Amino acid sequence: MEVSQEEKQGILRAIDLYVEGGRKASGKIAAEAFSPTATMSWNEEGKLKSVPIQVLIDGFDSWEPTEASYELTTLDVAEDVAIVRIESQFGPSKFADMFTLVKDGELWKIVSKVYHVKK
Repeated sequence: MEVSQEEKQGILRAIDLYVEGGRKASGKIAAEAFSPTATMSWNEEGKLKSVPIQVLIDGFDSWEPTEASYELTTLDVAEDVAIVRIESQFGPSKFADMFTLVKDGELWKIVSKVYHVKK
């Protein structure tokens, strides 16, 4: 399906808020990107870990502001749901981040984040 520029911008607004929250060490900014019921999952020492997104939001509040950037690698949309993959960097740390988003009214909200820390 062809994604309109408007829809792409709406989806990337959520990703931008997430990255900006990290850049400014602001959970308040990052929270705007996520559904309150969103989750974050990753693999730690071979084991699946999953937490409510509030853990990430609280974590951003404990950070120091840092350089942050991302490169979009995948954007797949089916009407009102989307999957996004980015390569991100927060300070010296690099990640492969994948997000599932759902359109909520006019806004796109991240409902899940999974990530891999790049070595």
